[in-house]
Amino acid sequence: MPRLSLSERLIDPKSPDRRPRRAAYALPTMFTAGNLLLGFLAVMESFRGALDTALNQTASAQHHFEVAAIMIGISVFVDGLDGRIARMTNTVSDFGREMDSLADVISFGLAPGVLAFTWGLLFIDWSLLPNAEWREPIERAGYFVTFLFLLCGASRLARFNVQENPVPKNPGRPDRKYFVGLPIPAAAGMLAAVVYAAGSQPLRNWMAAVGWMALIGLLSFLMVSTWRYRSFKDFNMLSPRSFRSVITLGAFLFFVFKFSQLVLLAMGIWYTGSGIAVRIGGLLQRKVRPVEPTAEHQVG
Repeated sequence: MPRLSLSERLIDPKSPDRRPRRAAYALPTMFTAGNLLLGFLAVMESFRGALDTALNQTASAQHHFEVAAIMIGISVFVDGLDGRIARMTNTVSDFGREMDSLADVISFGLAPGVLAFTWGLLFIDWSLLPNAEWREPIERAGYFVTFLFLLCGASRLARFNVQENPVPKNPGRPDRKYFVGLPIPAAAGMLAAVVYAAGSQPLRNWMAAVGWMALIGLLSFLMVSTWRYRSFKDFNMLSPRSFRSVITLGAFLFFVFKFSQLVLLAMGIWYTGSGIAVRIGGLLQRKVRPVEPTAEHQVG
């Protein structure tokens, strides 16, 4: 008896056009709802961390900020599953796509924005400022960049929904799929990784806060840019794996478990910087050796 795939097992036998069972559509939606729940919990934990910091309960505040960062990190993983599951089960729908985008605005736009402000900007020790007149511009800049992060993230999601075949300015290999601009989950994961790696203790130094705002601004720009980022949608989780790849995956999981702060931060820096490096490399290549235009290809 031939082995049936997951999508074939979920086919409704009463459907003339071999559509999946109605219950099958709930599976990816459950992951989307989980993503939304994690974003909501991250916002609540950020508020609790800010409240405990104001009450000088340092240990409790660090715990809440750490939990908020972890919630955002887990939501990045969960968000990567709902789309894959929908494609594996052949249950991709307009409703699921819109639901996923709305959940992403909360989990990867609002939640990291609230965490970035409460952790990195709300408790600056203004007595360390060399000039007291700098306080108001820095505070206003803090509000602006955190809102800009949310705005650029929402704009990127809207662009992703309306463009059927977006092409980056520097198309890569035809056999690979790419995102146009930094995906909002990666931007949110980068902010969460910094908070997690820093021990989740709120920033006090104004210079560190300015650097934090610069990072938020950079991520905001990258989300709405047309720079190329690997999507890894061509990676098949169900395909056979070699013995070497299994060992590599096991070693990676070990390092994530034992050295999660450094490993997750390094992953965020690597992926965020990959688009910047590719863009700079493309500009340098065109200056040294002009390249003839090639045929465009479909990207993720």
